Amino acid sequence: MALSLSSTLTELPWQAIEAYLPLLEGEEALLLDSGGDPAQTRQRFSFLCPKPKAVLKLTSEEIRDFRPYLRSFWQKYRPANPFMSSLPFTGGLVGFASYEAGLMCEGLVSRHKTDAPLFLLLACTDLFIFDRLEQRLWWASAEGNAPPPCPAPFASDSQNKLTLPSALNFIPDDKASSWKNKVEKIRAYIEAGDIFQANLTMRWKAERPANMPLLPLYTALRQACPAPFGAFLNTPDFGLLSASIERFLSLSAEGLIETRPIKGTAPIHADPLLNNKIQEALSKDEKELAENLMITDLMRNDLGRVSKIATVTVPQLCVVERFRHVHHLVSSVQGRLQDHYDVFDLLQATLPPGSVTGAPKHQALKIIDELESSSRGVYCGTLLRIGWDGALDSSVIIRSISATSDQFRLGAGGGITWPSDPGCEYDEMLLKAAPLLKALGSL
Repeated sequence: MALSLSSTLTELPWQAIEAYLPLLEGEEALLLDSGGDPAQTRQRFSFLCPKPKAVLKLTSEEIRDFRPYLRSFWQKYRPANPFMSSLPFTGGLVGFASYEAGLMCEGLVSRHKTDAPLFLLLACTDLFIFDRLEQRLWWASAEGNAPPPCPAPFASDSQNKLTLPSALNFIPDDKASSWKNKVEKIRAYIEAGDIFQANLTMRWKAERPANMPLLPLYTALRQACPAPFGAFLNTPDFGLLSASIERFLSLSAEGLIETRPIKGTAPIHADPLLNNKIQEALSKDEKELAENLMITDLMRNDLGRVSKIATVTVPQLCVVERFRHVHHLVSSVQGRLQDHYDVFDLLQATLPPGSVTGAPKHQALKIIDELESSSRGVYCGTLLRIGWDGALDSSVIIRSISATSDQFRLGAGGGITWPSDPGCEYDEMLLKAAPLLKALGSL
């Protein structure tokens, strides 16, 4: 049953999002944090929910067809008369589906145990909306609640609390030799005709000191790695700190679907002339182009499961885009959702994200689970928001840190194809992990 109270949308005096970060120190809190140039649409808005209304966690049995559970949760907290607004998100469900949840959607079960929730959603009925481009701020409430006041400037004890703790000692799952051997095993599978590509990843783990808060780590991460899909999600027993740069899926209220797979990586150089040469080389690199093309084709197939006939297109193919620490090849695939499907059907049909699996998808998932040393957990899953209007935006959970009561985990990896060189793949994987490890004092 939908909420029956009156929804409100109130504009407030502008304050940058940093002024509201102390509101994230509660037991449950959420920030969808856009960083970088606010003139770019994907980096314009941020959303902060200081106290979610409710939490939904799904079991492994429920995940096999999660659609009725998500629909019921969404309908329960959706306002009876949601207000119309040009803002991209004024409340809804926010949370994540882990990589292992995606495996279950494909009828598979990982051999690894995971300490992360499989599928977690928060009902965000009250939230702040930050327009970083026009410097405007709103408070949206599905129940007509008043906004909490802007926190006072940090006192000296709070400043100390928000100081990054001493360096964390992250230990990798695999030694370099073991990683390179796994690359060769994937190449053998490719040679045998079992797959065309597989995404190989590994984890780093560090002990979490007792009572160590997550917000100082996130402030360090967002300063070092501003990203269009940054996020801070905290619950009593699990936390996620993300600096993701990759959109998984978006769905407009009118039914337009887009996915933007990233495959192909090159470093950024301080010398502009050399940097231009690096970009040009990446745009012509046959191995990197093949990697992107295969995943783009995979995503065309995934979107085709729920899109109207003849609506799946590729408006952008293998375009070099620059991010804070690396260059990537980025493509765009679009489609039109069939009239009898909704956002929940779209998610069920496409998880886990294709860019972190391989091709063919199902077989690649089995090989990945055989070779990797630990569960991925939320890493390589998707962080998503579903508005009261049924619109969706989501990211692939990469460049991220997950936290339990006693442990931190982060991951990195890359796509392996037949031309892959094990040493180069290992170096590329370290290139992706380096900004996170450096931000946390581990390099």
